[in-house]
Amino acid sequence: MKKDLSEYPRRIICLTEETTEVLYLLGEQDRIVGISGYTVRPPEARQKPKVSAFINAKFDKIMALEPDLVFAFSDLQADIAAELIRRGVNVFTFNQRSVEEILHMILTVGRIVGGEDQSLFLVGQLCEELDAVRASAARFPFRPRVYFEEWFDPLISGIRWVEELIEIAGGETIFPELRNCQAAKDRILSSEAIIDANPDVIIGSWCGRQVKKEVIRSRAGWANIAAVASGHIYEVKSTYILQPGPAALTEGIRQIHKILAHVAAADVDITLAPVEKTDAALSA
Repeated sequence: MKKDLSEYPRRIICLTEETTEVLYLLGEQDRIVGISGYTVRPPEARQKPKVSAFINAKFDKIMALEPDLVFAFSDLQADIAAELIRRGVNVFTFNQRSVEEILHMILTVGRIVGGEDQSLFLVGQLCEELDAVRASAARFPFRPRVYFEEWFDPLISGIRWVEELIEIAGGETIFPELRNCQAAKDRILSSEAIIDANPDVIIGSWCGRQVKKEVIRSRAGWANIAAVASGHIYEVKSTYILQPGPAALTEGIRQIHKILAHVAAADVDITLAPVEKTDAALSA
């Protein structure tokens, strides 16, 4: 019997949040049969079966769901992908690390599920929003110098898409040479390097943990850093900025833009205001 090759994957498992969010934005959420336990966006996705963390997975549960495709992310999930492949599962692993690559990931997901037109429309919307933020930032009286802290012990600076979004949002990154280092261990900084760089603003996002501003303020030698002395220490939740997907290109950049506008004493158009809860200091 001839098989219908026009069919698209119908039972998809997403091992990270960003592909889950993309499928929901494309209106293809019914194809999702399993998600990562760390998934937060969109909230309704939490009702789906949870089959993995980030670097480990419940293989028996995945197999019981009979997926015809699994979306994975990066070398950190290589072992999961390899085991699923050994079990006969189709696995597509993304490795997006820049704003452009995030947009390409969205287009690829759309094509895989037969929603290319929807994905092109979504990418167009995201690009329009990025352009609007960029235009707003161009009106700042100055571009604050930013230290983005991805982790606190050791001190780790922002990955590529985060640094790119900071620049679009109106900031100047202080360690641009590190952004292309994929591994966090290659973005480790000394306290002295940050003191010498003297950023105007510190934005922390500690991979699922609350940023402790008192810890930052109490670090030896940091009292005279401009950001610390002026009280410009802020948090952007990791779900908004450390997931290389739609959240970073929408809520993540909006929160960063609001922070930088606050530091630069600039106005932000209400249409670019964050939707989710922001750092309480921004309303003080």
